[in-house]
Amino acid sequence: MANVAVVGSQWGDEGKGKIVDWLSERADIVVRFQGGHNAGHTLVIGDKVYKLSLLPSGVVRPGKIGVIGNGVVVDPWALLGEIDKIVEMGVDVSPETLMVADNACLILPLHPYLDQAIEKARGADMIGTTGRGIGPAYEDKVGRRAIRVCDLADRETLDARVDHLLFHHNALLRGLGADEVVKAELMARIDEITDRLLPYAAPVWDFLDDARKAGKRILFEGAQGAMLDVDHGTYPFVTSSNTVAGQAAAGSGVAPSTIGYVLGITKAYTTRVGSGPFPTEQENEVGRLLGERGHEFGTVTGRRRRCGWFDAVMVRQAVRVGGISGIALTKLDVLDGIEELQVCVGYTIDGVEVPRFPAGIRAQANVTPVYETMEGWQTSTRGARSWADLPATAIKYVRRIEELIGAPVALLSTSPERLDTILVRDPFAD
Repeated sequence: MANVAVVGSQWGDEGKGKIVDWLSERADIVVRFQGGHNAGHTLVIGDKVYKLSLLPSGVVRPGKIGVIGNGVVVDPWALLGEIDKIVEMGVDVSPETLMVADNACLILPLHPYLDQAIEKARGADMIGTTGRGIGPAYEDKVGRRAIRVCDLADRETLDARVDHLLFHHNALLRGLGADEVVKAELMARIDEITDRLLPYAAPVWDFLDDARKAGKRILFEGAQGAMLDVDHGTYPFVTSSNTVAGQAAAGSGVAPSTIGYVLGITKAYTTRVGSGPFPTEQENEVGRLLGERGHEFGTVTGRRRRCGWFDAVMVRQAVRVGGISGIALTKLDVLDGIEELQVCVGYTIDGVEVPRFPAGIRAQANVTPVYETMEGWQTSTRGARSWADLPATAIKYVRRIEELIGAPVALLSTSPERLDTILVRDPFAD
């Protein structure tokens, strides 16, 4: 049985939470391997709606182990608050069911403060971050000044590390004309969460290696999407981590060979949040219709998502870069009743055909999509649980997407409900 990595193939918000929750029934362990609490996942299970940011989506299933890997930047206040909310809803979350990598880096209160101060200073050139400190925390990680979970257990080390951290950041804050961070106040905030967080800390790489050897099935859960990858996305309008499946290994401490099947979650149209290029964006009635039907608001931020037609060029690129084995196509029902559908099958720049989404900022901004028109369907696909429940034109749309992106549909989601899913191919069986 293969272990499975679940990643987004667009700009995030593709519906990974539901798919991971659905797949977690077949898994023993669910691992978050990158990102932070800027990545919201909404799960609809019966009459309950769970909104998760840091917790692995499989945590709502009894008997599963959730793991937050070293590739995640962890806001302890956000994590503990999320645990409290989930526990109130009847979910068992304890050190027996959740592990946090002891070498994961922390998001401290100074990080969102810095994030917002820097965005404000950028003015019209702002990136459009969530302001939750994700970027500054990753900067500290690669700058080798981060505070890690394990540091909380060693007061002497923690004290010295905080001095090093503030030496850097207070100089930056002075340059921005912002108030500096007071060490005593920061240490007091850290003391608030230390005793609650440390029981969850563990060498998760060791646990996962033992689980692999024991034949346990592991589900790796990514956040955001391929086009927000810090290397392969629409840079600089990207997140601060690698979002492609290759990061699942580095971000959780397992060998690359541990990951077998890569499932790319793919929305039947396209959305993105924040600034940056978006070739198929529809700033018109179509865009508004997709946004209203799809309830396109961020789980974490509440920000309205920009909406547009399906971009096969972009997803094909994500398939190739991310090694995607198959896709889970989501929100097909949002397209119900639209007479004509457009699918982007190519790009031009200044009238010249280009074979891929370019890396350059100016080139990305100047991309013009080439569309193929497809017939829509007038009957509902919402809640369909087999191919026989789908209209022929909807099946034709799905098959054309498979051809254009070079990857098969393994799962088809037809509503936010857990069971409204058509299984074409079980990723764990490969």
